[in-house]
Parts: sequence; structure tokens; C-alpha cells
Amino acid sequence: MKVSLNYKNVLKFVSEEEIKNNEKATLVALDTLLNKKGAGSDFLGWIEYAKNYDKEEFARIKKAAAKIHANSEVLVVIGIGGSYLGAKAVIEALKPYFCQKKDLEVIFVGNNLSSTYVAELLAYVKNKDFSINVISKSGTTTEPAIAFRLFKELLIEKYGIAAKERIFATTDKAKGALRELSTTEGYETFVVPDDIGGRYSWFTAVGLLPICASGIDIDELMKGANDAYNDCKNTPYLENSSLLYSSIRNLLYQKKKCIEVLVNFEPKLSYISEWWKQLYGESEGKDHKGLFPASLVYSTDLHSMGQYIQDGMRIMFETILNIQNPETDFTLKSEENNLDGLNFLSGVNFDSVAKKAMQGTILAHVDGGVPNLVLEMEKMDAYHLGYLLYFFMFSCGISGYMLGVNPFNQPGVENYKKNMFALLGKPGYEELRKKLLERL
Repeated sequence: MKVSLNYKNVLKFVSEEEIKNNEKATLVALDTLLNKKGAGSDFLGWIEYAKNYDKEEFARIKKAAAKIHANSEVLVVIGIGGSYLGAKAVIEALKPYFCQKKDLEVIFVGNNLSSTYVAELLAYVKNKDFSINVISKSGTTTEPAIAFRLFKELLIEKYGIAAKERIFATTDKAKGALRELSTTEGYETFVVPDDIGGRYSWFTAVGLLPICASGIDIDELMKGANDAYNDCKNTPYLENSSLLYSSIRNLLYQKKKCIEVLVNFEPKLSYISEWWKQLYGESEGKDHKGLFPASLVYSTDLHSMGQYIQDGMRIMFETILNIQNPETDFTLKSEENNLDGLNFLSGVNFDSVAKKAMQGTILAHVDGGVPNLVLEMEKMDAYHLGYLLYFFMFSCGISGYMLGVNPFNQPGVENYKKNMFALLGKPGYEELRKKLLERL
């Protein structure tokens, strides 16, 4: 498999025998997932999507991305949760840290309620050529709906009737406010599949249009995801990194390890962690169950959170995402005066320092009582990233069924929305508003 699992540093906490004995429960969960026997089975369209995706829409995505490239300096992507995190994660992971040439800038909005952020972005794009990709199944989710109003107004003010040629809507195929508006105004539209939830939707039009517009090869992304599907489905248990990852994290949970910390040594992967946190948090956090997904970037966070990981409450384990070959590397040189005492590193590749830091950290944390899993991947490119994201989704489905929850709904997310609507005075929420005001 293109993602390999090294679990030798959990064997002080979970035995080989326990892992082998957990095969039956893991395979039952696998059967439940693949044969759509469990709760949420109507949201399993993602399983074979990388093989069965709409090729005509895929071609339109490429054409729209080329059009945006040709006439825009900025693509403003409006969405929240699964409507932005996947695309943001892929773009952040695969694009350079610093732009070396003029390229399309992809900026995300509608994912927070910061008036300062929105105002500054409106001012930033006002004098630039820009297009909008608004992503919402309903068109009425508060954060993106407000953002769309504001940026659509600016677009119309700037381009007049031609503004509609710069608006691309990713929404429900048949119904909803955004679908109705798109039909009325003549926006080009792409489909949010009915049977794929937001956090599983990065490789649908939800994520692919901004990803493609940024210049990333979406064919390679889909190929990686499809290969991961085949590998995760067909590889025997003791050789299957996805099944073993699901199995071991559940065994650790049973041993009261209730926090999983996803760790990487590459800051470009920070939004992979953010996407992963939504994936596992929304999928497993139900019925007062589930591992709490957290994330850290080492070695940066070793100088802030390292003390707690080493000596704090023993309620966590770490899953380290290790990219074996960095995109670029360089060799350290010696200095004549050697005042910093680092000449012993002369001739050493910089990435080797990071790898030794990783190994030293694992050994220290295991000695401190923190189990460590290592997920290893050869390199970070579009193919391998597509593989990794699918790997996590597949593992999440297995793990959720092993936990005994529906991995494909998110009922708790609606609670804050009802309260917010009531406090804002939305019609129909009068009684709730009275009750909430009494509590404030």
C-alpha cells in the first residue's frame, strides 16, 4: 500500500495478540461499510466515486478552471466545513510556500464570522480581477450565504451584467435556494452529490474546481484515490494499513486513550490535519463516544506543547504522518568559527535532521507513556495525496462502525445554528429566543 503503518511503538500498550484477535471485529465493520449494511448507508456514494465519477462534469470542471485562470487574478471560494476544508488542504499541501511567479490566488471565505477578515478581503479583491466559486447544497447556511451576498454585490458593481460569467455555483442538482438563484441568473453550476457528505466530498466538484483552478493535476488526485480504494478493499487484514489503523486506534480507545494527536513535521500539511479533524470529529463524536482528534506540527509545537505530551495526563496517543522524501532538500555546511557548535552536522542533509528529530521524539514520548503510530508515504504529490485522503476516509468509515456510531451524519452540528437563528431574531424561532435570553 502507498501508505504504510508502522505500529511497533504501540506494542507496549496493545499486544500483537490483541491486534490479531481484533481482526474479526474489523472485518465485520469492513463488510458493513462495503455492503452498505450500517447506519448512514445512503451516504456511501464516496466509496467508489474515484472510479465512477461523472466524466462529463469532470471535463467541465477543467474547462471552468481554465476560464478562471484566463480572466482572473483571484478565485474567491465561498464555503464552510466540508465545502472548503478538503480543497484548502490539497492546495496548501501541494502549492509552494512562497509564490515564485504570478499565478491564480485561491482565497477562502464564508468559513468564519470575522467582520475584519471579510472586510479586508473585500478591500483586497476590489481592484483585482476575480471570480467566485460558491459552494453550498442549500444556499442558506449562514456563514457562506452572508459572504456570497457581499462578494456577489462587489462582483456586480465591478463587472455589471457580465458578473454572472464569473460566478460558479456548486450546489444541489435540483433544489435549494442556490440552485434556484443559479438557474434564474444563469450561473454555471456543478453538483454536490446527494449521497456524499461534506467531509467526504473533496474529490467531487466541491473540491475539484478550486483545486484544478490552482493548477493541481486532478487526474492524478483521482487516480491516487481510486488506487487507495482498491488497496483498502482488497488487501488482507495484517497487511492492510487502513484496517490496522482502524483496529489499533479502537483498541487504544478501549484502553482509555481518548485523544488522538495527528502529528507531522511539514507545516504545509497543517490543513491536512484540519480536514482530518473534521473527518474524524464529525464522524465519531456521537453518543458521548469517540476519540478527540487533535493535531500538532513538530518540531514547532515541541517547544510549546511538547512538555504536556511528554509529562501530562496519559490519555493520548500520537499518529505521525511521515513523508519519506521531501520536495526539496539541501546540505548543511561548516563554518570556520563554529560558534553554534553545529559543525558536526556538516555534510548532512537538512531533512535528515528532521528525521532524527522525529525518531528521537517518538522514543521519548513512548518512554513517557504515549503510544505512537507512524503512517509513512513516499512523497507528497497529487497522486499520493489523493491516496492519503481516501485512506483516511476509508479508515474512518471502518473505525466509526467499530465504535458503534453512524459515521456519516452530524446531528450535533445543528444545535448551535438553531440558537444563533433564535438570538438573531429569525422568524419562526420566537419561543426559543425567549428561553435563550433568559439564560444569558
